[in-house]
Amino acid sequence: MNAIRLTALRGLSLTLALLLGPGAAVAQTATPTPAPAQQQAAAPKPLSTAETAALRALYQKLRPATLRIEDCPPNDCSEPDGVGTAFLIGDGYALTAYHVVFEAKNLSAVTLDKKRYNVNVVGYDEQADLALLRVNVPAGTPSMPLAAARPAVGDSVLAIGNGDGDFLTLKTGRLTGLNADAGRADFPPGTLELNAQLVPGDSGGPIINARGEVVGVVSYISVAMAPALASRITAYAVPVNQTDVKLADLRKGVKRDAPVIGIGFDGRLDFAFALPAEAFPELSKALDLGTTPGAFFTSVSPGSPAARAGLQPLDYSADGKRTAGDIVTAVNGQRIFNFSDFQYAVRRYQPGQTITLSVLRSGKPLEIKLTLAPHTQIHN
Repeated sequence: MNAIRLTALRGLSLTLALLLGPGAAVAQTATPTPAPAQQQAAAPKPLSTAETAALRALYQKLRPATLRIEDCPPNDCSEPDGVGTAFLIGDGYALTAYHVVFEAKNLSAVTLDKKRYNVNVVGYDEQADLALLRVNVPAGTPSMPLAAARPAVGDSVLAIGNGDGDFLTLKTGRLTGLNADAGRADFPPGTLELNAQLVPGDSGGPIINARGEVVGVVSYISVAMAPALASRITAYAVPVNQTDVKLADLRKGVKRDAPVIGIGFDGRLDFAFALPAEAFPELSKALDLGTTPGAFFTSVSPGSPAARAGLQPLDYSADGKRTAGDIVTAVNGQRIFNFSDFQYAVRRYQPGQTITLSVLRSGKPLEIKLTLAPHTQIHN
């Protein structure tokens, strides 16, 4: 995006926030939007001394069943390319978040005694952000039990992870919501919400209840800025239990990719990611998008379905005039108004299925067919 368009964007986020009401722009991008069925506690009380002591005792007991997952350059793990967390569930199997192992080249697991073991991905479900691993640990290595029942809002919980470069450390808190939704199609829906202060590196770690059972797998965090410029972290975990159908599929070796078409969205435009239709005219003034609200994008991956179908990302001349840029207004007839709508519409289908996009190109309507690809085949 050229300098003229970047200049035009300065202050636009604030302008749109004023048009939409206090906090609307932040809620569209950084703060997960609760699903209608979400159960929430208004103000979770701090953990009591007894609860904290009990969780610390569980940490000492279960820490040996937790793993540090590293993606290392060949023959050198002094500086891993990526770090996450996993936990053993018995018979050499371990659970983690799928995004911890996505596109990893050389996975290994480090146990509490600092020994390193090979890792193989048995199965995964990208939309659920879950992966089942096979780790070559010795027989008798401790494991964690999965919960038999659903958790409840207000439950005290323990997390064990490798955030901020730490090694299998604990964090505690309470469950503050069930069936939470990030408001983004690329994050898993129906998650557990908790106030434990988790950070990158904790992803894939266990969320453990007061009985020492795993109720969730750490998936993503939200960082909200408070009025005093302090940040508030809310963490989210994919719920798991003993009878989880997803886990049964993973044990069978199911590898379920998310469908993609191969387009990208510039992070400098995050305020417009889920922009309501009524705010589109203001955005169009800055980006020259025309008069019909829809989804635009700023890049197309080479060799992707989008590239093969000839979709055109936004582009501008040196003087700031838009020279290209498709506006997608519908997917298989379903009306969409922004990039977030576009993602949700595409995720309703499976890789290999063909969809029809309604597109405006230079103001003229087009119908473009393309076949969705699995995420693992598309490289941005």
